[in-house]
Amino acid sequence: MSESEKSPMFAPFFGLAGVAFAMIFGCAGAAYGTAKSGIGIVGTGTFRPDLIMRSLIPVVMSGILAVYSLVIAVLVANDMGRPGQNYSLFNGFLHLACGLSVGLTGLAAGYAIGIVGDMGVRSYMKQSRIFVGMVLILIFAEVLGLYG
Repeated sequence: MSESEKSPMFAPFFGLAGVAFAMIFGCAGAAYGTAKSGIGIVGTGTFRPDLIMRSLIPVVMSGILAVYSLVIAVLVANDMGRPGQNYSLFNGFLHLACGLSVGLTGLAAGYAIGIVGDMGVRSYMKQSRIFVGMVLILIFAEVLGLYG
């Protein structure tokens, strides 16, 4: 098998698609989690402004999902090398799978953090004992993105 058959010209497309999928889906999950839990924080802040700082935990956890996506995107982009180097089709599909797994798990984790964060901070306003349970559920939702 010749070298051009192992590394076709279109192979880097799949690697860069992995970078794009990681960033797009991961940041979309982070944005959804931030927006959804932010709605709950604003609702809580109108009645109990003293609880706003403790209620920011879901927003911070959503932002971490975007960092996971950024790390994978940088790692994949660095692994691709410079243009003109040999980049196999196998590596292209491998990087595509990496980007998809991180991006889609970030999207799912952002969705979960948004829903739990919204209802969690609203419930925390009514009953302060719910805080520890809310944080535990948020940690388990965050782990979905970490596994990706």
